[in-house]
Amino acid sequence: MKLQQISESCFAVLNEKGRLCDSNSGFINRGGGVLVDTQSDLSHARRMAELFGSIWQGVPKRVVNTNESGDHVWGNQVFSGAEIIAHRTVPDRMMQAATPREFQALLGGFDGLLSRLMLKATRPGVLAIGRQLGQDYDFDGIEPTLPATLFDERFVLDLEGLEVHMIHVGPCHRVGDTIVHVPAEGVVFAGDVVFRQCTPMGWHGTSTKWLQALDLILWLDPEVIVPGHGPLCGIEGAMELKAYLEYVREESRRCFAQGLNALEAAKRIGFGPYREWRSPARLFANVESAYREFRNELMHAPSDTANTFNSIYEVAKARGIEVEF
Repeated sequence: MKLQQISESCFAVLNEKGRLCDSNSGFINRGGGVLVDTQSDLSHARRMAELFGSIWQGVPKRVVNTNESGDHVWGNQVFSGAEIIAHRTVPDRMMQAATPREFQALLGGFDGLLSRLMLKATRPGVLAIGRQLGQDYDFDGIEPTLPATLFDERFVLDLEGLEVHMIHVGPCHRVGDTIVHVPAEGVVFAGDVVFRQCTPMGWHGTSTKWLQALDLILWLDPEVIVPGHGPLCGIEGAMELKAYLEYVREESRRCFAQGLNALEAAKRIGFGPYREWRSPARLFANVESAYREFRNELMHAPSDTANTFNSIYEVAKARGIEVEF
């Protein structure tokens, strides 16, 4: 985890692995401080607070959650006393998305030999993601702390003359997807609307909606984008992700017309120029998202997290690549 200044008032905290839960955060050093996203567990949230301590002492006045995923909200309790801001859907979705208890089970469900053997036989993807998360994360002690200040489409803060715009663009990756734009400093904190050099995860929403959100970011034309995962970028990061989503949607459409299910399609669709991105087998989640759109299915339905991890595992094994989430 490292801190980097990206404009006069804006900073980013970057988790460099780019795997599941390795999310980025931001800080705007004006008007009492605005923290953008709070990390995946309490130890990472506290480490981030230490890094920001070099530029701001104490609890920031405000926190923004850019979506309901645990890796953006589970550190909220560390910043008790801050005004927590998010899209209106986020509090309910936080309780429906993967809960801390569910992720604790991923880490604790293979303590015994029998449990490990059962998971390996029935849910190898769950066993694999549990082992990966256990390298860096500890989900004990997390008490979901919900946003209290909610908005519909847009919300604007005036930080001593510096405007900060929160714009709801979901559902893309998640229902509550929000970007945070600082126009005067040319910065967009994109949350999980942008993944950079790592494969995105389409838990909810549609590629159509996601592409519209990326077009909005391109229209805003920021100098710096802080992606939800991966290294800092300019608009080239949004352009690359847009090309990826368009590629996956068209390949998925071809497979859908042939009668293949999403898992079969993900095993067949070439990685193309995106093979070197982290976690390429997460392709499955984006194929499944495209299939939901083709079938006109409800986009806000709860995700089958365990099945998604198992399918990603199967894709990686079928393609002869490292299992990584």
